[in-house]
Amino acid sequence: QVQLVESGGRMVQAGGSLRLSCAASGRTVSSYVMGWFRQAPGKEREFVELIKWSGSTYYGDSVKGRFTISRDNAKNTVYLQMNSLKPEDTAVYYCAAARTTGWPTVPVEYAYWGQGTQVTVSS
Repeated sequence: QVQLVESGGRMVQAGGSLRLSCAASGRTVSSYVMGWFRQAPGKEREFVELIKWSGSTYYGDSVKGRFTISRDNAKNTVYLQMNSLKPEDTAVYYCAAARTTGWPTVPVEYAYWGQGTQVTVSS
């Protein structure tokens, strides 16, 4: 089993930056694909980006050029650096882990989820 705990969410003004963290425990996730998703009220959970064990990344169109995912395998932690935040980035952000060799971009492909952290961007 893998337990994931997100942190770092808060309220920030438009144009600002935040860094979210996702700490994994239970087993090492160095070989897992780690993903970030977000869900705004009344909307479906949306893929944000992912990072593979090799460091390769894939971004959703809505955050390309603004968000950067990274991982520290020694710390079993994944990060999401968010810059140039917009009000439409407001959502609960979830960290997830998938044991796959593919490029999972839909929630059903991930076996483990954190509880989420709220990010609110004010205009």
